Amino acid sequence: MNKSLEETQPRHNTACFSEINQERLLNHSTERSIAAGSHLFWEGDLSDKLYFLKSGRVKLTKSTDEGKELILYMYQAGDMIGQADPFSGTRLGFTAEAIEDTEVAVIEHKELELMICQYCDFAIDFMKWMGTHHRLTQTKVRDLMLYGKPGALCSTLIRLSNTYGEDYNDQGSILINKKITHTDLSNMIGATRESVNRMLSDLRKKESIEYEHGMIIIHDLEALQEVCHCELCPKEICRI
Repeated sequence: MNKSLEETQPRHNTACFSEINQERLLNHSTERSIAAGSHLFWEGDLSDKLYFLKSGRVKLTKSTDEGKELILYMYQAGDMIGQADPFSGTRLGFTAEAIEDTEVAVIEHKELELMICQYCDFAIDFMKWMGTHHRLTQTKVRDLMLYGKPGALCSTLIRLSNTYGEDYNDQGSILINKKITHTDLSNMIGATRESVNRMLSDLRKKESIEYEHGMIIIHDLEALQEVCHCELCPKEICRI
């Protein structure tokens, strides 16, 4: 298996920060360890911190009134998590749970405000980060709302390939190098597990995808893009 796929390593959402500004973030932070299955914060907590992931993975979820969990985002080392309106004293609209053992650097909003006041280049980088966050949210809403559940599923598979994809063969197939269950996929697109099973079965019959050792291989990326009317967003936006 060839791992030389260009951009196999996903572009982190902090790529907009210069190296010196990333150092400033870390120098104004405190470190925390979060065990797998533990929560970084809960929906309804005060939005007074940002979290820079140094290692591990975290998922952001929102619960419906019926108790169903919807996965909004999945983050990994190099990403920064937090509500992108940090100075309005709002409450968090989502819950963050560690998927695996995770190390985070916690940046208090008062420290963030100090850096923005002191360093104009940091302020510009932070505005870019907020803009990327908003664009990611907008494109996810588009995918979930405009082209039905098949479009939402195909978009999610494309996002997964941009985040975890590796070259699989010389024909351009892409291995999603993370085990994603049907339940995970149903929670990502707000569908039932049964409907996800049916849609995945249809894609397998069309030979657009297949499974190998519990991992998804995409054979026909263009077919998925056609279903979700892909707009070919940059990969820092088109990610899970």
